[in-house]
Amino acid sequence: MECRFCNHPLEHTLIDLGHAPPSNAFLLPEKLSEPENTYPLSAKICDNCMLVQVQEQKDHKEIFDQNYVYFSSMSQDWLAHARDYVQMAKKRFDLNLESRVVEIASNDGYLLQYFKEQGIPSLGIEPASGTAQIARNKGIETLEEFFNTNLANKLKSEGRSADLLIGNNVLAHVPNINDFVRGMKLILKDRGAITMEFPHLMHLINDSQFDTIYHEHFSYFSFNTVKKILEHHGLELFDVDELKTHGGSLRIYAKHRRDKSKEISPKVSELLERENKAGIGELEYYNGFDLRAEKIKRNVLKYLISERENGRNVIAYGAAAKGNTLLNYCGIKNDLIPFAIDTTPFKQGKYLPGSHIPVYSEKKLKDSKIDTLLILPWNHKEEIIRKLKYLGEKGTKFVVPVPDIIEYSSPDFNPRKVY
Repeated sequence: MECRFCNHPLEHTLIDLGHAPPSNAFLLPEKLSEPENTYPLSAKICDNCMLVQVQEQKDHKEIFDQNYVYFSSMSQDWLAHARDYVQMAKKRFDLNLESRVVEIASNDGYLLQYFKEQGIPSLGIEPASGTAQIARNKGIETLEEFFNTNLANKLKSEGRSADLLIGNNVLAHVPNINDFVRGMKLILKDRGAITMEFPHLMHLINDSQFDTIYHEHFSYFSFNTVKKILEHHGLELFDVDELKTHGGSLRIYAKHRRDKSKEISPKVSELLERENKAGIGELEYYNGFDLRAEKIKRNVLKYLISERENGRNVIAYGAAAKGNTLLNYCGIKNDLIPFAIDTTPFKQGKYLPGSHIPVYSEKKLKDSKIDTLLILPWNHKEEIIRKLKYLGEKGTKFVVPVPDIIEYSSPDFNPRKVY
């Protein structure tokens, strides 16, 4: 296996999570008795460019087909994040009716709908047909395609280059990262700006977020490594924001290297230096990550078994991709968690891949006795606890599993570390 950026042989393993089905390969009831495809899930580190990555086991075109089940608009906090971004971007980049905003992996129009409200011309590029159609239903022009250099050249030849090019949580999903970044450079206007958001590798390592590793996420980025990748293709970072989203993310700002109209923020050198001081460019920094994941696995199983033996009913909330990594790595089945709740209609009535735990709507919460609610998408814990506070007031404990087992109970819902 070679690095997808620099083609250097990959000889160092960050973590081996065994074999697992694709995290969003939900099963229909009639498929439960059929064989289920699983693939190796192992993250490697390139000791040349320090890109952390998993091998492409299932073609990305199969992953993001019409059955893709992630819809960005399901989270109200994420919608607020998108709305705030649009207000910031409009002011910072002086966007107006003559500007063009292009978003790669625009999902269901969760962000571009706010540019549309401002009357700013925008274009979404979204390969999954189900989410693309929802965006089109909102009146957002959406191309149902994968972004690459061919599409970038086509759009540029049509005069549809971007004043602002956006990519939120897409960089990790790209198997051919060099072609992708070349395409971004091609479609960006001479004085245009790129913003991209992605989970920060430092948080993944420091907070033992092994459950964010799954087949859809091909790459995991430090600020230093993403800088190398962009510079290799003639792009330059000029600013960065550190965000709380997805357990700790970065929003990077990039431009053409030849564009001198944008000053380089001191935050760029500050974050590069902080990463270097932490040792993110050295293999030693990653030592012990797999052992910390094994400890979390043991603690999760110990906790669930203890709850079961004490007659407490544990239900999972959020049929998220990270939750499926956790459940399958820990070997958890429906004997410990009888069912999961998710607000996404496309997941309801199906079964989680690997664990075969059934997924129901929130109506099931009102029809069942819930002693403990295990929040699998822990990055949304505040929103979930706020929304389901009525359960907590009836005695339900809210629990997050990573990096520690933390309970939130009524009346104050303050965190209490269990393990």
